[in-house]
Amino acid sequence: MAPADKRNEQFMKLVRSVHSLVVTDDLDKNRQSQNSIGKILGTRSKEAVYSNFMIGDIPAEIVKVNRPYSKKQIILYCHGGGYISGSLHYARILTTKLAAATSMEVLSFDYRLAPEHTFPAALHDALEVWNYLMQKGYGSTDVIVVGDSAGGNLALSLGLKLKEEQRFLPGGFACLSPWTDLTISGKSHKRKADLDPILDFAYMNKARYSYIGEETFNNPLISPLFGDFTDFPPVYTQVGSNEILLSDSEDLHRRLLKQGVLSKLDIYKGMWHVFQMSNFKIANEAVDKIAEFIFTLTR
Repeated sequence: MAPADKRNEQFMKLVRSVHSLVVTDDLDKNRQSQNSIGKILGTRSKEAVYSNFMIGDIPAEIVKVNRPYSKKQIILYCHGGGYISGSLHYARILTTKLAAATSMEVLSFDYRLAPEHTFPAALHDALEVWNYLMQKGYGSTDVIVVGDSAGGNLALSLGLKLKEEQRFLPGGFACLSPWTDLTISGKSHKRKADLDPILDFAYMNKARYSYIGEETFNNPLISPLFGDFTDFPPVYTQVGSNEILLSDSEDLHRRLLKQGVLSKLDIYKGMWHVFQMSNFKIANEAVDKIAEFIFTLTR
């Protein structure tokens, strides 16, 4: 093994050890610990302001910077967590970064989670939040939808649902390590199984069966990879080379290009699932690249 590979393997073990302190088999404790981490790490920036409110029965939050910012466009953020955990509080780590990098408001929300609420509850909640933004007077292309992991799945599913209903689509999508294929058929699920410090088959399998209810895994609104993206707006995807969901991003990118969608994929060597949540140079540069992508859509 080359020295660089050995160092990377050792670093992945360190990341795995840190992650294991947060994730437990107790779903309630897992949710609570994520909320606590998000509240602590996501609110350190003095330049951000957080406003909480309700959209119907859906808890929502606006994150904005303490300086002049764009009020014409907005980022709609869908948090990750395998559809069984995660929250707008945990998402603050990323929504704060995005608000600072783009000088735009970021709206995140707590969609209903499985197994208490199976498909299509989360999608219905995302659609309700979208309708709220339309009622507030935003044009559809003024909204950029961003999501990580299962939130990337939800972002794309929202776009496919809007397309199915023949409605106007967002200005674009940015997906961070999106879970696009709940059939778990991507090659990286086996190739990266021993390397991925965050995700494993047991967790993904539990999450997907918790979420689908009476549906099937290849439903495009559950596995967006199998959707019809014709006439979709631009999609930007970031993924780490060390994660089992690498194929989910690579296969999505190929499908988008094949269907004529403007798609850009950045694979970050040596990185793991949603590494952008970390506070180091590469992670922060990745968020800046998302901001650059958004700027190209909103100029």
